[in-house]
Amino acid sequence: MARYAVIDVGTNSVKFNISERRPDGTWQTLVDRAEITRLGEGLEKTGEISGDAMTRTVSAIAAMASEARDAGVLAIAAVGTMGMRMASNSQQFIDSVEQRCGVRIEIIPGEEEGRLAYLAVKAGLGLAEGSLAIFDTGGGSTQFTFGHGSAVEERFSLNVGAVRFTEKYGLAGVISQEQLHAAIDAIASELTRIDARPTPDTLVGMGGAITNIAAVKHQLAKYDPDVIQGSVIERAEVERQIELYRSLSLEERHAIVGLQPKRADVILAGACIVKIVMDKLGKDRLSVSDRGLRHGLLIDRFAG
Repeated sequence: MARYAVIDVGTNSVKFNISERRPDGTWQTLVDRAEITRLGEGLEKTGEISGDAMTRTVSAIAAMASEARDAGVLAIAAVGTMGMRMASNSQQFIDSVEQRCGVRIEIIPGEEEGRLAYLAVKAGLGLAEGSLAIFDTGGGSTQFTFGHGSAVEERFSLNVGAVRFTEKYGLAGVISQEQLHAAIDAIASELTRIDARPTPDTLVGMGGAITNIAAVKHQLAKYDPDVIQGSVIERAEVERQIELYRSLSLEERHAIVGLQPKRADVILAGACIVKIVMDKLGKDRLSVSDRGLRHGLLIDRFAG
């Protein structure tokens, strides 16, 4: 059976998938993981990918490409998102990756991110007909896709990500209620594009923040995608976790069962983004999709 690999180069992490296409057209996942490399570390201040961040991320992608080729894949598709769209030296990074391992990264616009996310969610959750809102919040941006049934009606990307707000508002450790409210107000002011929208029948969250929130809710000592996929998160649980993270140091956050240690510093900002999206769209609960851009990319590029 034919095997393919996809690599999603985000601002905070690089996501990697190897899947095998069965004769009936369905996919069998062989490898699916994320490695946190912090490509966007310091990007908000300098406008560039730093040398250390570039080295870390190039090495991670090279290792993934080597693993994919050892697994016998027929092709590798790689895309970059907000961090690479923002950085003035993205071409240097693209060239470095290609020289190191022969993989060419394509920087895709936010609208394409949204389309691929919608494709992944519809395929992965088997949602009923009705209005659907999907948001995928990452280190550098949040993508929104609104649709009805199988039809996408609107998609866009906003420069609202967990890494940026963590750095700007010092959210990596214990903060006061006043600091928290300042950060929440700032995030809300940059999400006004979703104000006054009709409340969707279904709201689906994707990305590292929401999957970690779900893992903490379920107290998963080891991440289990089958538990996360389709999990329901209530607004009260998001608010509980925001208060938990606000009151703990970075070291103390590392002890939380279910929280990926490398996300401990940015999880508070991510949880705030999730809460504000729920508030603005008038939803008390959302469904979690463990399937993301990489799964939509796999279907889009290799299912034909």
